[in-house]
Amino acid sequence: MFNRRDFIKGLGLTSVGWLGLGDSVFAQVQNEFPIQKLPSIFAPIRIRGRVLTNGQGIQGVAVSDGRMVAQTNSSGEYELISGTDRDFVFVSIPSGFEIQKQPNGSASFFQRIESTKSEQNINFDLKKSLHSDENHHFLLLSDTQIQDEYEANQLLTVAAPDVKKTIASLNDPNIFGIGCGDLVYDRLELYKEYNQSIQMYNVPFFQVVGNHDMDFGGRSDATTTGTFKGHFGPTYYSWNRGEVHYVVLDDVFYLGVGTKYIGHIPEEQLAWLEQDLKLVEKGKTVVVSLHIPSYTGAVTRYPDRDTLGGTVSNREHLYRMLEGYNAHLMSGHTHFNDNMINGHVYEHCHGTVCGAWWSGPICYDGTPNGFAIYEAKGSELQWKYKGTGMDVSEQFRVYPVGYHQDFADQMSLNCWNYDPTWEISWFENGIKKGSPEKRVALDPWSVELHTGPELPSRRKWVEPQLNDHMFFFKPDSKDNLVLEAKDRFGNVYSKKV
Repeated sequence: MFNRRDFIKGLGLTSVGWLGLGDSVFAQVQNEFPIQKLPSIFAPIRIRGRVLTNGQGIQGVAVSDGRMVAQTNSSGEYELISGTDRDFVFVSIPSGFEIQKQPNGSASFFQRIESTKSEQNINFDLKKSLHSDENHHFLLLSDTQIQDEYEANQLLTVAAPDVKKTIASLNDPNIFGIGCGDLVYDRLELYKEYNQSIQMYNVPFFQVVGNHDMDFGGRSDATTTGTFKGHFGPTYYSWNRGEVHYVVLDDVFYLGVGTKYIGHIPEEQLAWLEQDLKLVEKGKTVVVSLHIPSYTGAVTRYPDRDTLGGTVSNREHLYRMLEGYNAHLMSGHTHFNDNMINGHVYEHCHGTVCGAWWSGPICYDGTPNGFAIYEAKGSELQWKYKGTGMDVSEQFRVYPVGYHQDFADQMSLNCWNYDPTWEISWFENGIKKGSPEKRVALDPWSVELHTGPELPSRRKWVEPQLNDHMFFFKPDSKDNLVLEAKDRFGNVYSKKV
């Protein structure tokens, strides 16, 4: 098993054993939340039902048990041959209908299957939206990852109020959220406090299971999500808003030993997704949220490190399934911000709500603690990253000459949500002098806050990490010096130094 620093560097094969918490914590958690027990004998279950609105059937709605996908007929009727190994029947909410909420604030789109009944009738009653959802927003919150009372308090009194304020400022009746995994930090009883944060937002949230959200100690991956499902429902599913099709996948694959896992999408999910996407017209925008990124720049930044726990081993098969779509992958897990473009797939690996595990104001690549704001206009997706407590116009940080130890004769800039379409320039006395040079480097503030065996004080194993969004330049004059960044959507952010 890796030690603590090896885990952080390798994004590798374990969850919390490296924290020194040991098996006793898992024993305590599992006393409260027993490991999911699998049926010893499989038996088929016939499920029939209707998808309705105001008593009228809705045609063409996808309904699934996570293995089979059925479509409703002209009367809104569907039928599935499910089984005792299935937990839920869920509906892929069609565009134009409300996303309803559970009492805990998370989205309601599923019903439990009763394993003792061989014939069941399960209906879904949907409500038409009062407003067109062709244009809509969603927030992506990754790795809230609370482990104790202090961190729960930080979430509820610092991060959540900022999210709530942002939601109010967007003033969109069609807004929803995605919690992109590691909702808690192994202390599964803290789902209570996590749910309190979701209830504060008063908009439906879809949840993704992360490696720190799992029940460990079972014999296989199939035993790991009982507690998560008890709070939030299925671990993979889909829904629709306007012209966009949304999917959530579970890519944390437990190896059945200790707390070890890899990034992997099981065949069961790929087979389900294949059926799900057959009902989605080619050319549409498809947004897939999963906790472990399919790929990140860390693979090339640290070529000697094992990335089995930090990337998805069978990602190429997912990419092929997404051919013909305008595909976006949403992930977290890494506690850094990376935007990767791989052919037809754009992957957004997000900075985290908890930053470097609630140890200070930034992730270990210098990205502020925060979350992402997405806006769909028809099939077009636009996005920004918002630092907690910061104005959304704050999109980069500038460091003076001498602050970066590796390039002490130059000024440096961290533009955390950069991708290759961004344009970054500097101006002296109103005259454009050039574009800073991008280099793989450490963020100097992260070096200051995180370097050494005693820093940061709350998480001494955190170390600064190389990133792909540092820029360097040497101005001729510091008089009237202005830095400017223009994103791929034409938004211009400037800062006078």
